[in-house]
Parts: sequence; C-alpha cells; structure tokens
Amino acid sequence: MSSEVRILQVDAFSNRAFGGNPAAVCLLDREASADWMQSVAAEMNLSETAFLLPRGDAFGLRWFTPSTEVPLCGHATLASAHAIWDEGGRQDSLVFATLSGDLKAVKEGDWIRLDLPEKRPEPGPLPAAIEASLGVSVSHHTQSSGFHLVELESEASITALTPDLQALAPLGEVGVIATSRGTGEYDFISRVFAPGLGIDEDPVTGAAHCMLAPYWAERLGRREMTGFQASARGGVVRVRSAGGDVAPGRVHLLGKAVTTLRGALVA
Repeated sequence: MSSEVRILQVDAFSNRAFGGNPAAVCLLDREASADWMQSVAAEMNLSETAFLLPRGDAFGLRWFTPSTEVPLCGHATLASAHAIWDEGGRQDSLVFATLSGDLKAVKEGDWIRLDLPEKRPEPGPLPAAIEASLGVSVSHHTQSSGFHLVELESEASITALTPDLQALAPLGEVGVIATSRGTGEYDFISRVFAPGLGIDEDPVTGAAHCMLAPYWAERLGRREMTGFQASARGGVVRVRSAGGDVAPGRVHLLGKAVTTLRGALVA
C-alpha cells in the first residue's frame, strides 16, 4: 500500500466515548497484503483492527490483533458496521464476507444487531493452567472453539479476579471467559483473558458472547438476555440465542458504538 487509507477508531459495545472496546477500522479501496494489515494492527496496538473492502453489495472483512489474524471478532464487526453508517453508508443492512462466513449487521433502533455463528459449549476437562491462573473455585466449566468458559459463584468473584496471566501460557491462542450470574439489570457478567493472542484482558468480547449466549440461555432458561463485561472500560451486550427469528447455530448480539477518531493512515 502506498497511498492514504481512511481509518476510524470506534468504541464498540458502548454508548459513550472511551467505554466499551476500541477497534480501528481501515476503509480500503483495494486489496492489501496480510503482512501489511498485520503491521498496521501492530502499529494501532488495539485488541483488534478491522479491514473493510467493498465487494459488490457486500464488504470483505478481516480482523487482526497486534500479533495475529483471527477468524471472528464481534466488537470489530460492530465497529465496522458503525463506521460504514457513520461515513454515510445508506444500506439498511450490511453483509460481511469473512473467515467465519457471511455475517450480517442491521440497525435496530439505537442498536446495531449482528448475526453471528454460535459457539456451542461442550463438556471437557478443566485445564490445570486455568486453575493455577485464577486461584478461585470454579462451579462449572465448558469449552468451545477458541475459548474455555468457567462459571464462578458470584459477580463479586468476577470483579475481584486478578489472574496470573503467565500461568495461562500453556493454553496458547485460546481465551478464558470467566462468568457468573448477574445482579440488578444484567442477567450475567463476564471477563475475558487472552494473553496468547496478545490481549491480557479484552475490554468487551463479541466472540465470547457467541458462547455466553447459548450457555446462559440453557442455565437461565431464557433466549434474550443482557450481559455486562466487567473490564475497566466495561460494555453492554444484549444477546439472543437460537429460536424465534434467530436461526439454529446462530446468535444475535446487539450493541452500540461511538466514533472517537477519524484520520488517514499514510503507509
């Protein structure tokens, strides 16, 4: 790439600036190499940088952490949809061609609704690395592609977590979701740690909610719920598990987003 590329920084899963999870969104007008995109993501040093390229009526979309490309990122997809509409896009709905198939985004009032693949929880042994890292009692454990999920006894247990991130090294590029039932306005809360992906703690994780949605739907007996990711920045994610207008094997995530920066990348 040798010309300027439009770039936005968007705080996803937040209705205010400097909350939620920031993502950079690069608006490309031609193909870019994976090496270049990885270099940009390292330079931006956010949990995710998204790269959008128009393809007829759809958009090609790829996501990079500072150290690697990932097959699915919910918050950067939300940020990408927001960026397109914030820059004047007139489509009522958007389709993104990704490594996880076609993903859709639709405006729903003040919210953006994403249609994403479900990460179905499966039983499995609790890795010793997670026990060593968290140092707390785990009431339930399950796993899915890219994540181990552990349920703790209370919301206070989640907010008080100070995991030993080095102890998670044996997990490699697999994240750990710690979650509990919520109190008050939230049905469940969570935190996500993924040091193997270059993200010690992710502020708000869309892909994790693709697993949290079916997990808590079964535990709570409800299809529609509101989750809060209790990182320092914090973020709200409304979820809808399969059933009704949500196809089998899919989940709907709803969130808000705010643009905090517009500029041009010179590279």
